[in-house]
Amino acid sequence: MGRNIHGGVDILELTPSQRLTSTDTGTGVDIKDYEGTLKVVLASSAGGGTTPTMNAKIQDSADNSTFADVSGSVFAEVTDAADAHLAIGLDTNAVRRYIRTVATITGTSPTFDMSILAFGAKKYMS
Repeated sequence: MGRNIHGGVDILELTPSQRLTSTDTGTGVDIKDYEGTLKVVLASSAGGGTTPTMNAKIQDSADNSTFADVSGSVFAEVTDAADAHLAIGLDTNAVRRYIRTVATITGTSPTFDMSILAFGAKKYMS
C-alpha cells in the first residue's frame, strides 16, 4: 500500500532502502488503483567493491506470480563512479496489474546503498 503525500500523490516502495551485495528481486506491488504515469525513481550511492555494477529494471505480472520485463523500463547502469538519481515513467495502462523491480549486481564484493520508489495518483473513486 502506498503512503499519501501532498497533492494526492502516493509513494509506493518497490525496493526498500537497503544495502545490496547481490542481485535482488522485489515483491510484486499491486497498481490496479493507480492511473496515468507512475514516476519510478532509483536512488543509489556510488557502488563499493571492485568494478561494481547495478542494472535495475521493472517487470510486470497479471497474477503476481509470472513476471516479464517491461519494454523500455530499464534504468541506466549504476557503477562506482558517483551517486545515482535516476527516473523513468511507467504508463499504468501499458503494464499489467503487478510490478516489481529486479536489480542485478555484479563485481567483486559489490555493495550499493539504494532504494526504488514509485510516485503516482490513485484513480478517482466515487
